Amino acid sequence: MEEMILILDFGSQYTQLIARRIRELNVYCEIHPYNKIPEMGSHIKGVILSGSPFSVRDEDAPKPDLSAIRKTFPLLGVCYGAQLLSQYDGGEVMPSEIREYGRANLSYIDDTHELVKGMTNGSQVWMSHGDTILNIPKDFEIIASTHDVKVAGYHIKGEQTYGIQFHPEVYHSVEGAKLLQNFIVDVCGLSQSWTPDSFVDITVAELKETLGDDKVVLGLSGGVDSSVAALLLHKAIGKNLHCIFVDNGLLRKNEFEEVLESYKHMGLNVKGVDSADRFYKSLEGLTDPEGKRKAIGKTFIEVFDDEAHLIQDVKWLAQGTIYPDIIESVSVKGPSATIKSHHNVGGLPDYMKLKIVEPLKTLFKDEVRRVGRAMEMKSELLKRHPFPGPGLGIRILGDVTPEKVRILQEVDHIFIQGLKDNGLYDMVWQAGAMFLPIQSVGVMGDERTYENVVALRAVSSTDGMTADWSHLPFEFLAKVSNDVINKVKGVNRVVYDISSKPPATIEWE
Repeated sequence: MEEMILILDFGSQYTQLIARRIRELNVYCEIHPYNKIPEMGSHIKGVILSGSPFSVRDEDAPKPDLSAIRKTFPLLGVCYGAQLLSQYDGGEVMPSEIREYGRANLSYIDDTHELVKGMTNGSQVWMSHGDTILNIPKDFEIIASTHDVKVAGYHIKGEQTYGIQFHPEVYHSVEGAKLLQNFIVDVCGLSQSWTPDSFVDITVAELKETLGDDKVVLGLSGGVDSSVAALLLHKAIGKNLHCIFVDNGLLRKNEFEEVLESYKHMGLNVKGVDSADRFYKSLEGLTDPEGKRKAIGKTFIEVFDDEAHLIQDVKWLAQGTIYPDIIESVSVKGPSATIKSHHNVGGLPDYMKLKIVEPLKTLFKDEVRRVGRAMEMKSELLKRHPFPGPGLGIRILGDVTPEKVRILQEVDHIFIQGLKDNGLYDMVWQAGAMFLPIQSVGVMGDERTYENVVALRAVSSTDGMTADWSHLPFEFLAKVSNDVINKVKGVNRVVYDISSKPPATIEWE
């Protein structure tokens, strides 16, 4: 098994960020809920306890049994994790006199300790806690302080156990990456050898062993995840991979033909299926967003199942599931409330008796792109913006009709092509247009019009978990608006969405 760092999640908003920072240091890590600690084998080289929205003083605060970890594995407690370890051993954790959120500077560092070796006095760190460790147990020693926080970092004598009350994973902690590298390399002894190339080699070898001569079917979407998954599987099993690309009638303008053409150059065994009319029929009369998603998902499964049955002796279904899908499905408090159904996690209907293979399930979105680059995948595929599985069906608010799809495809094409022509496409993580269920009064020539309103949406993000609206140039937005109104019959007003996630999701439905 891959050598790794285990991160125990206590519900912090920063937990995924810890994982990302560690992986940026070319070390594999996994996040597991604090109440579902995996079997502690020799492949685990160190453990990190995350922060938490809880206080260790709360009666219902998470307090797992760490006896199988302490003194056996190197251990780093971050914020809540540090307070938890201190309280376990009899330390005093109390509400801070001043709530400590934001920037602070280290005023003392004992750099004889491996964790803080090479860090500089005065280094900026990021605090985010309402409690603080007032008194540490007798076998603890302070290794870092700030002006307001005496116990900013500690070491437990006789153990490879450390605690810090600041967050090294956020960019505001200027030497946070140095601290994490010290823990990973000097304390845990990891080699920083987990790279995109090594991931490809290991994954292809594992797929060959697992799949043997079995046939695998994969539903391609034209997106990065399914394309990279397909290329990994193709490297492992060649023509035994059967790819199906379904046109649900809700794709972007010309997307079906263009994507099929790009897959031909990759040597993939792909069949294109035009099922637009079947999807439109399933959406007739539906206006509820979740209802539309379920109808599109159900129809896709039916179409996919029909096509899969035409291939003899298929044993496996491949999916492009990525790590955030897995994390969101196994949260600290159990499966999170349904925000919207879109993840692959959750499986297939009972009648599809196929085993699941998910070659990307341990990767974040940006890591998927790096793996694709390592396999020399074409940049136009790798740089494609994410596009929702239900497609334009959830970018048309209210009922979906072929005419609304046609209008939105034209608007979307003008917007996306404009981003590309003006060198803005790669600066944006995801962009698209929304068809709004309202009409507005306008004037074209000497005539009064009463036509449709569309909204443009562009966001910057790393993996879609959070996102900020993209500050596109006003001149560009003005030109796109002008082109849309002049060229797309049925639209007389264009608006731009300036909402961030949270609270607003990237898609409108």
